[in-house]
Amino acid sequence: MAEEVLEEREVEPESAEERERREAALAKIRKLDDPVLRTRALPVSNFDARLREEVDWMRDVMDGAMGVGLAATQVGMLARVLVYRIEAESPTVALVNPQIEWHGEETETLEEGCLSIPGIRVDVERFVHLRVAGADEYGSAVTIEASGLEARVLAHEIDHLDGVLMLDRTSKAQRRDAMRTWRDRQRDE
Repeated sequence: MAEEVLEEREVEPESAEERERREAALAKIRKLDDPVLRTRALPVSNFDARLREEVDWMRDVMDGAMGVGLAATQVGMLARVLVYRIEAESPTVALVNPQIEWHGEETETLEEGCLSIPGIRVDVERFVHLRVAGADEYGSAVTIEASGLEARVLAHEIDHLDGVLMLDRTSKAQRRDAMRTWRDRQRDE
């Protein structure tokens, strides 16, 4: 079995307050059937206070949902913005207008999950090394050389900004099984 890599942290909420915070955050995240998840986000041109407020709000939603990454489309905004944090104690990075500039040859297939498709995990092949260029929420140029989990999270979130889901990057059999599981869960709710 492939090593498990999730868009959400593997830590379960311990207290009732943490569970409530997580549920409230997850309620703000668009789910699989929402058409915004299939829409390509638009480039950001205004690096103003409103953008910084949106980025801070996305950070709060991602933290509340116990996520490691979140794209603006996942919360209904059609802006090319993502936030992520690999280590729980690290600051959350915001990337505006991110583009993959380069990727290495080596790929790795690992199991991924997604806050927009909770409870579903599929094997996804991704590049192990990549370079992403963009800007921070103030408009300063940012280049990130990423490997391993960081590269995978960045690729996953940039896919979201392009209207691509992890289900689009897995085998037909896994996609079919995931969709069946998703429909069964939706019917049961």
